[in-house]
Amino acid sequence: MTALPGSDLAGYLRSYVQEMAFGQEEPGVVMDRYHTPEIVWLNDGLHLDRQRLIDHARPARRTVTECRLDIHDTLACGDRVAARYTLHAVARGRPVVSDIHLFGRLAPDSRLRRVDQLTRTRPPGQTS
Repeated sequence: MTALPGSDLAGYLRSYVQEMAFGQEEPGVVMDRYHTPEIVWLNDGLHLDRQRLIDHARPARRTVTECRLDIHDTLACGDRVAARYTLHAVARGRPVVSDIHLFGRLAPDSRLRRVDQLTRTRPPGQTS
C-alpha cells in the first residue's frame, strides 16, 4: 500500500526516500506515485523540477549505501503538510546527517504539488 503525502506524511517520507535511493523501479515511476507531474520543489532556494529530481536519484542510487529517517513532527491541515525530520545516510562510505524542514501543498489526489524545504547538514554525532 502506497503511503501518500496527504494521508500518511511520515509513511510517504520513509517510502519515498527508500524507493528513490534503493528501489528497482525507474525514478520517474516513483516520482509520479507521490508527486504531480508539475511538482515545484524548492530546496534551500534551489528550484528542482520533476526531471532534476529524477536526475538526482540516479547518482544517489550508486553512492548511497544506508539511509534512515528520524521523523520528529508531521502536520497536515487541508491541502498543506509540514514535517521536521533528520536524514541519516552513508554516501561514498561517509556518514551524512541532514536536518530537514519540509512544507508542502497537496493536489486533490493527496500527492505533493509543491515543496518548500530547508536543510541543514551537520557533523555526524552532533545532536542538534
